[in-house]
Formats: sequence, structure tokens, C-alpha cells
Amino acid sequence: MYSSLRNSLCLLWLNFSNTFVQHESSHMLKHFHNIILPAIFSITFFPATAQVNEPKATNPDWSKPYPPFRIAGNLYYVGTYDLACYLITTTQGNILINTGLASSADQLKKNIETLGFKFRDTKIFLTTQVHYDHVGAIAEIKKETGAQVIVDEKDAPVLAEGGSSDYAFGGNGMIFQPVKPDRLLRNGDTIQLGNMQVIMLHHPGHTKGSCSFLFTVNDEKRSYRVLIANMPTIITNKRFADVTTYADISKDYAYTLHAMKNIRFDIWLASHASQFNLHDKHKPGDAYNPGGFKDQQGYDAALTDLQKQYDEKMRKE
Repeated sequence: MYSSLRNSLCLLWLNFSNTFVQHESSHMLKHFHNIILPAIFSITFFPATAQVNEPKATNPDWSKPYPPFRIAGNLYYVGTYDLACYLITTTQGNILINTGLASSADQLKKNIETLGFKFRDTKIFLTTQVHYDHVGAIAEIKKETGAQVIVDEKDAPVLAEGGSSDYAFGGNGMIFQPVKPDRLLRNGDTIQLGNMQVIMLHHPGHTKGSCSFLFTVNDEKRSYRVLIANMPTIITNKRFADVTTYADISKDYAYTLHAMKNIRFDIWLASHASQFNLHDKHKPGDAYNPGGFKDQQGYDAALTDLQKQYDEKMRKE
């Protein structure tokens, strides 16, 4: 019922926006877009009492604790051994990116406080994707901190439905506690908090609203341009043509693989520690070393491998 109602309201909004844009400026359309769509989600997400059935994590590294550490400047790693979560501190509170599994909430809080920061100072929550292993604890974190939840507009419906409409893992009810987004983002939008500006890059395929984040941090010696990349891994065993709930999946992967080749950065990270070889670059207790994360070659190699996987799958379509 909720999904049907949401889809009808979203269709009504899209029809409205197509007419509106013919008569008003794109600035005004964006203003309405950021107000109306969150309102739609606020009245259509599942009741808090509905049953949540998180898929069983088959990788023990997803829940294995890992000591938090300073990556570069005001950027910190606060995730588990493999599920990468990041804290960006600012003059007006902090930005948290990703949460890990539902059971990761306590670890996340402990890691942040171990670094000397207050968990309640989390003002903004971002995510690279709305799969359950990256937003499982979002509802609990929002409840405790009151953080503003900001997501790519294409992932917003799945977030508001608790993952029930996730093309890869949905179909059997909610897989995480639903949360309505407070703000929706489009490619190139900026998130501002205190002295920090974070640019969202729309990189769909892995999910409809997968995204990466680009920003600059500073330490005592220099500045670093950081890319937190959502790598476009292919997780469906189906033919792309058979993924009926995501009709543009093959086009989105092609777009993202091209777009990610043209990003300039000093340091790159990803949604999973294994994707950027964290454990080869940093050992618990290591001294502060931003230079250890300068890995253009590793980034290029990862994209090349993903391009090969995509090309191979397309040949079988």
C-alpha cells in the first residue's frame, strides 16, 4: 500500500515539475523539489512498528571492530573492518558518511568518542548508497543525534521504505528501519556545514542513487582533495534486461564507469575498506600518514577491472 501511494504521489510531482519548469526558473524548481519530495516520503514510509528483517551478513569483516584513526586533516575512519564509515569534523558540528549494519551503531558511536569527538555533535548524515550494510543503523543514529539525513534523490524512495523496494535485496519487506530524507541531492549539489563543503557526485548502477563525495581537508602542512568513491560493483546475477525494477541499470553503470575516470583527487577512499586496500595502507596503531592513501594507480586499476566485468556481462545480454 505504502509503495503504491508513494509511486502515485511521485508521478504527480513529476508531472507537476515538467509543467512548472516551462514557466519558472530552474532555481525555483529546485527549491520546490527539495521541499515537496521529502514531504511525500514523510507520509508514505512504513510505520515504525513494522517488522525489519536484515539479511544475514555473510562476511564477518562487516561487523568486526576496527580502531578508528585520522586519515587526513579533519577526516577520520570510524567504520568496521570492512564497512567504511567516515567522520568529517567542522566548526559547526560533524558530518557522518555511512553507518554499517544495524548492529554497528554502538561501534560507530564508540569509535567517534574514542577519537575525542561527541557523538551528539553529528549534524549531517550522508551515505554513498542505501544498501542495508551502509544504512542499517541510520534510524537509531538519527534518533540519538537529530542529524539531518541527506541523500541522492534516486535512493530516497528505498531509504523511506526501509529497503523493501531495493532491486537487489528487497521484495520481502523491510531490511532496515525506514527514515525519511530531510534533503534530496542531485549531481553536483553541495552540502555545507561550518567550514566544509562536500560535493555529491551521482554515480548510479550499484543502486539507483549511489554517489561519491568530493571535498578538501586541511592539516598542519597542506590541503588534500579527497574522493570517497562508491565503486560501481555489479551485484546482480540476473541479466540487466531482467532487472525489471531498475530499467536503466545498464545505462547507469556505463555512465558511472565513464564519469569516474575523469575525477581528480589526492586521496581516494571507498564504501568498503577492501575496495581501496585499507589494510595494506594502514595498520592499527600506525602514525598519521595521509600520503599512504595517495593511490591513483590503485583507483585506475579498480575501475579498469570493473569495466571488464561490465563489458563481460554486456556481452552475455
